[in-house]
Amino acid sequence: MKLEGIHHVTAITGDAPRNLDFYSRVLGLRLVKKTVNQDDPTVYHLFYADEGGSPGADLTFFEYPGAARGRPGAGMVHRVVWRVGSADALDFWTDRLAGEGMATERAGGALRLRDPEGLEHELVVTDRDDAPLIADHPEVPAEMALQGFDAVRAYSADPAASRRLLEEGLGFTGAGDGAWEARGEQRGGVIAYDEPPADPGRPGAGTVHHVAWASTMDDHPAWRARARAGGARPTEVIDRFWFRSIYFAEPSGVLFEIASMGPGFATDEDPEHLGEKLVLPPRYEPMRNRIEATLAPLADPRGRAHEG
Repeated sequence: MKLEGIHHVTAITGDAPRNLDFYSRVLGLRLVKKTVNQDDPTVYHLFYADEGGSPGADLTFFEYPGAARGRPGAGMVHRVVWRVGSADALDFWTDRLAGEGMATERAGGALRLRDPEGLEHELVVTDRDDAPLIADHPEVPAEMALQGFDAVRAYSADPAASRRLLEEGLGFTGAGDGAWEARGEQRGGVIAYDEPPADPGRPGAGTVHHVAWASTMDDHPAWRARARAGGARPTEVIDRFWFRSIYFAEPSGVLFEIASMGPGFATDEDPEHLGEKLVLPPRYEPMRNRIEATLAPLADPRGRAHEG
């Protein structure tokens, strides 16, 4: 039983329209689900991914309008690492982001950038054989597109404290230099730890809330027991409608989720029309009028007319 790499990464934004413009128009990801935070249905939960809404390319945001900018610190993910196909892709993104007036930095053969609220991303060329997870975009050629997650980097003063849970509980393998990889039959993903800054972290806009690791549907119930055996204190399995979730903090403080690879975003929408309208899990449908009244309208990034 193995985890299939990173399922999704969830962060916080204080400005959904600007967030939507950056991740869909600039970075070329597809908005695959426009819904609400299931623990607070008064705020948006936006999901960006590849064309099919696949686990492994799914970056999501809770919107708390006007939220102050946060600051990553110990126990928090501070960088999201994406795969691209070539050094030419790094040049493409350098030029594209410069055209948007955004600064980038080359570091060790990778390209680093920050979104409009300060969330850090890194684009890397890898030799992994995992299938590329690409969204269609009129301004981003497929060979230049983001191809899904490679890793997350988190801050920890003592990454060795996480070893037992990662290796014995969750089946990660050491990847050297304070890093561990979860690799299944289909995909892999890495968490790497860096020395934390002196200032404590502060959750807010531009910070990561949690990282989720992917499980097959059949194996998902067993991961709760594995996490407990590794010393974690996981929640019960929570039905998120499009996937099922288990949450727990790992010893370095990073909030982990184990999310099932299904039922999937096409459960309640035509795959051709993902993200076009506000979709609510069934238990929230009776509250639709109240929920819609609290949410600012968002434009369809692909230019199609729709409600919500």
